[in-house]
Amino acid sequence: MITVNNVGLRFGDRKLFENINIKFTPGNCYGLIGANGAGKSTFLKILSGEIEAQTGNVSISPDDRLAVLKQDHFQYEEVEVLQVIIMGHTRLYEIMQEKDAIYMKADFTEEDGMRAAELEGEFAELNGWEAESEAAILLKGLGINEDLHNKKMAELSGSEKVKVLLAQALFGKPDILLLDEPTNHLDIKAIQWLEEFLINFENTVIVVSHDRHFLNKVCTHIADLDFSNIQIYVGNYDFWYESSQLAQKMAQDANKKKEEKIKELQTFIARFSANASKSKQATSRKKLLDKITLDDIKPSSRRYPYVAFTPEREIGNDLLTVSNLTKTVDGVKVLDNISFTLNKDDKVALIGKSEIAKTTLLQILSGEMEPDSGSYKWGVTTSQSYFPKDNSEFFEGVELSLIDWLRQYSPQDETESFLRGFLGRMLFSGEEAMKKASVLSGGEKVRCMLSKMMLSGANVLLLDEPTNHLDLESITALNNGLINFKGSLVFTSHDHQFIETLANRIIELTPSGVVDKYMTYNEYLESEQLQKQVEQMYA
Repeated sequence: MITVNNVGLRFGDRKLFENINIKFTPGNCYGLIGANGAGKSTFLKILSGEIEAQTGNVSISPDDRLAVLKQDHFQYEEVEVLQVIIMGHTRLYEIMQEKDAIYMKADFTEEDGMRAAELEGEFAELNGWEAESEAAILLKGLGINEDLHNKKMAELSGSEKVKVLLAQALFGKPDILLLDEPTNHLDIKAIQWLEEFLINFENTVIVVSHDRHFLNKVCTHIADLDFSNIQIYVGNYDFWYESSQLAQKMAQDANKKKEEKIKELQTFIARFSANASKSKQATSRKKLLDKITLDDIKPSSRRYPYVAFTPEREIGNDLLTVSNLTKTVDGVKVLDNISFTLNKDDKVALIGKSEIAKTTLLQILSGEMEPDSGSYKWGVTTSQSYFPKDNSEFFEGVELSLIDWLRQYSPQDETESFLRGFLGRMLFSGEEAMKKASVLSGGEKVRCMLSKMMLSGANVLLLDEPTNHLDLESITALNNGLINFKGSLVFTSHDHQFIETLANRIIELTPSGVVDKYMTYNEYLESEQLQKQVEQMYA
């Protein structure tokens, strides 16, 4: 168990936390959420002891071992991969090092023998004999091939290093596991494996993530960092989100009868009671949900941007024809005879292992890049707006205010009042609208790019990883805005819920062409799993 008593922290005049009193209990997975800058990562560092709170303290049960997902991908460059994993269990690794040093002594004494025996006993208690096999199992689950297990970290790619550090945190069944954005840079299969691992994990997990599907799958509780304090809610992220929206509605409709609100709450809770991510907690969670009262649900201070794409004209039936597109980038053929037709009402998710291939296809379709061979043709009724993964060229060295920056992309000569109002809905209110475009954060740049797209009135949107750099609130607003969009979409994303709620067609780019299926993302993943099972049966 980990207990937080009266913890407070300030940075200058800014109050991050004040009098936080909570307990994180074994068997539960807590999703720590909060607006960008609220202090989620800082709070994890306080829990791990990396940062000391100015007031209060954090206490951990004496025998509990705490593991943290490290963020420094270059910390172990000269260490072999398997050894990096085992280093996650500090005491076990110390024993292994001391044992090796004793056995390598040329003058092995009786005292050395007694010490070695003590270490061997503790080594066995910590399952040291299974350490390498357990580390290998973790690596395999995350997609690190066996031929990399004995290589040095410096020989691995960036995404492989991320997986090794994640395996290090998971190693040895820690009593408390702190994970800050564990799905970053993971592929779909690795995320699915991690979800299953955490669902079956029996100890305490506290995780920060912007992946809503991940939070819904693994979390039994949500720890909401808001108003400089943390409130624990039973249930997953969707339950927290909908209850916070219900609370806002109740606050706005305070004049309505309380009985009507109670009935609405009961219906709402009934819908979520059966949605348990861990079966063993389903019954107790349902009991807790059933006890929730109106007073337990509090409005959030979160601000959601207003995202709405309104096409200027309706699309005809003739949208897009792609014929035998081929493109080589830096000597590697990333697109090879790609052909497909885009139809009215298509919402296409581009997936595939090659990030360059997906980005290259969107760049070609947007006119940013020419193919080596093949062709594509947009229908005469279409207009396109493109969201690039790398938006730096739109902001670097640009000394315009946000008002003047946005004015460049307005089809009409809009007034300053209109542009201020538009920026205000995208959370750039008051003086923030006068900020220089060159000093924006990653999330602010994305909101500006979305504003640019909304002003375009396009009826086809091409989006390359639009949720990158966004907080949960902005991701939710963008997701809802695209659900309501009346045009066509072609997009890439690593956000499972984003893809599942938007796409009605999946196009997978492979080295040998495209796999094109009209189905939802979940249906596609299920079909892939079924195909794999059939292949294994006949292998």
